[in-house]
Amino acid sequence: MCLGIPARIVAIVDADAGLALADTAGVRRQINIGLLVAEGGDSSALVEQWVLLHVGFAMTVIDQAEASRSLALLAQIDSLAQMEEGGEP
Repeated sequence: MCLGIPARIVAIVDADAGLALADTAGVRRQINIGLLVAEGGDSSALVEQWVLLHVGFAMTVIDQAEASRSLALLAQIDSLAQMEEGGEP
């Protein structure tokens, strides 16, 4: 099973290497955007875009509504998991 996490690209770190800085729920990490940028494409167009992130690679661009739905679902899953463990959500 693969899990894609919505992330918002906040900056391009190294356009030549296809690296960007992305934010997911307040956590920022460096990701690879090479799969989204065609050879010679403008990576700066991805800034502020939402992407689906899997193991550090941006797989596809998604819209904000889809990102919000996915993040809400992930929050529900986390809450249920915490309740099963006997903790507070």
